[in-house]
Amino acid sequence: MTLLSIAHLSKSFDGVQAVDDVSFDLEAGQLLALIGPNGAGKSTCFNMINGQLKPGAGAIRFEGHDIAGMRPRDIWRLGVGRTFQIAATFNSMTVLENVQMALLSRERRIYSLFGRVASWKEGEALALLDLVGMTAHARRSCAVLAYGDVKRVELAMALANHPKLLLMDEPTAGMAPQERNELMALTARLAKERNIGVLFTEHSMDVVFSHADKLIVLARGRLIAQGDAEAIRNDARVREVYLGTGASFAPRAGAST
Repeated sequence: MTLLSIAHLSKSFDGVQAVDDVSFDLEAGQLLALIGPNGAGKSTCFNMINGQLKPGAGAIRFEGHDIAGMRPRDIWRLGVGRTFQIAATFNSMTVLENVQMALLSRERRIYSLFGRVASWKEGEALALLDLVGMTAHARRSCAVLAYGDVKRVELAMALANHPKLLLMDEPTAGMAPQERNELMALTARLAKERNIGVLFTEHSMDVVFSHADKLIVLARGRLIAQGDAEAIRNDARVREVYLGTGASFAPRAGAST
């Protein structure tokens, strides 16, 4: 079942085309990696899907409804979770309190922080932490956690609204190789068990080729290839642009088009 459908998505900044006529689909339960060199348009594409940027043109359809231009919080409440390249947790709070904050937001009770919230939905918060293997750290401050554990807490927070779609912007940035693969293996398992579609950007190709069901490749704002790991690994254009020489995908002077 198609969960997310991107059609002819475009965005420019001061005449520079950051995303240029990009189209792709994401299925429920599928892990889709969005890759490409720096400046390819990955973050711009992500931020349009999440509502942080309004598209210049094109459609973003989530479960058949066009969400282009909607506010991030409204998109979140439709069932779209998000994690960030730099983990967005509250260091002054415990692991458990961070997840409770996400649950408060889901229930639209974020302005009730001055009430008694220490035990509010504690059971549900602990269940989410159990999903990501962080129950033993529930009472610890996020400030003292290893970075890989902070990323797990952020994933638990993203799962608080029972998302159907999960957007993960470089989820393994700053992590050691073993931590990277453990986090993405966990994400893949949860996606399959809960039928969540996952769209993620990633620079670590071992993570991408090990865990993505499908890959799409951007360069200079344009989609230049899509397919499974083997197809992308063997795509001559992708090898030139990103995996191989890193050269521009634009035709060289004198080359045939």
